Amino acid sequence: MVPFFLSLFPATGKSAWLTQVLNESKAAQRGDNEYERLRWHTEEGFTIEPYYTTSDLAEGPLAPSQLTTIQAAQKQSPGWLNAPEHKITDEKSDNVILRDALARGADALVLNLPIAANNLNDSLSRLLSGIKLSDTPVFFRLASGHAHDLIKALKIVAPYNLKGGLLLDAGDSTAEVTRLTADSPQFRTVCVNSHTFHNAGATATQELAFTLASLADAYDQLTDSGLTLEQLVPKTMLSVSVGTSYFMEIAKLRALRVLFARFTSAYSSAPLPPLFIHSQTSIFYDAKATPNTNLLRATTEAMAAVIGGCDALTVHPFDTVLGTPTSADRSTSATDFSARIARNVSILLKQESYLDKVADPAAGSYYSELLTHSLVEAAWTLFLTVEKQGGFAKALANGFVQTEIEQAYQAKVQAVRNGKVLVGVTKFRFDEPNIQLYTAPERVTGLLPERRLAEDFE
Repeated sequence: MVPFFLSLFPATGKSAWLTQVLNESKAAQRGDNEYERLRWHTEEGFTIEPYYTTSDLAEGPLAPSQLTTIQAAQKQSPGWLNAPEHKITDEKSDNVILRDALARGADALVLNLPIAANNLNDSLSRLLSGIKLSDTPVFFRLASGHAHDLIKALKIVAPYNLKGGLLLDAGDSTAEVTRLTADSPQFRTVCVNSHTFHNAGATATQELAFTLASLADAYDQLTDSGLTLEQLVPKTMLSVSVGTSYFMEIAKLRALRVLFARFTSAYSSAPLPPLFIHSQTSIFYDAKATPNTNLLRATTEAMAAVIGGCDALTVHPFDTVLGTPTSADRSTSATDFSARIARNVSILLKQESYLDKVADPAAGSYYSELLTHSLVEAAWTLFLTVEKQGGFAKALANGFVQTEIEQAYQAKVQAVRNGKVLVGVTKFRFDEPNIQLYTAPERVTGLLPERRLAEDFE
């Protein structure tokens, strides 16, 4: 039976909506093109309409088969791991902090680990005391070249099935550590991250394409070493920064799964396990000016990450970019506060917003589906351009990657100069008196700089 109230709201098409918009807008009375102003011309190079209906799916570029492909690639089970990050400075005192974080809502841990080859077994024993890696996933960040030493030590300190993984880009030792942890299928050793591109100022399209190209290089090396795709995919983790453009970032993570499925199908047509995505809130969009506004950014980014389908989420404390001892020394109440608030963002999204109760909540939204499709096709085209140059390493060596990202970054800066608002920086700003800000030197990761968009305006 059709509810009686539906008869009070007759169906209207998109043309009727557009006519109403133009009739009610003052701009239309002046002869301005109000509808054009409502369209979103993205920095990725495609245009997003302000309003979509089912007719856009039938008449537009997204055919029903493509929609099915997009949705089939998404995560099929809800939920994510709340994985706060901690920089390790003293194993004994840090162990207390880590255990407290797990008792207060963390599901996993990201450990920024300074590796010292001497006494590594003892250091890990103190650090992981009371934390069982078969129950609690632990993800390690460490300097390149030390992965083998860490895995050997973990096999002694925690001689059982490990969960977690290595949050460092695949390198020379990746094949060996993948074989060493074959008995721990939930410990991921093949990692590619998008943070390098994101923090240099890349668009979402560039971030996806260059991450996929980096993975292609890594898989080529690993398959050459004798590993099969069936061995690699379960051990693969992509770590992705999530920025402030809410719907674009949701679509970015959804597009990543589609791109990964399209990419792996070139290696094998056999069914493969789902991709594991670790997401972290963006440092690129954080500001030192009015730093409390970073709380707003982190919440928006975290929400986009979980709706987009991340498997693990790291929310950075709002004062991370200040250079205060948020991660290195948590002896002060202020740093305890920022770490606790960061951890609680995930908890609130679960316990008060119930976002862990449904898988792929963006599915079926005309807007989200078309945005996802647009990102998939734009990123795939750029990925193929990189592959035609011989792969990511060669495209980086010849300057193609740097040039593309530099243009994107300068466009972002120019948009702010032209009036785009950075909350707390160019508008709604409050400079606290006598605050001492640490200014970090510009870092270069490989051939790409680490930046923040607000730097030139603080």
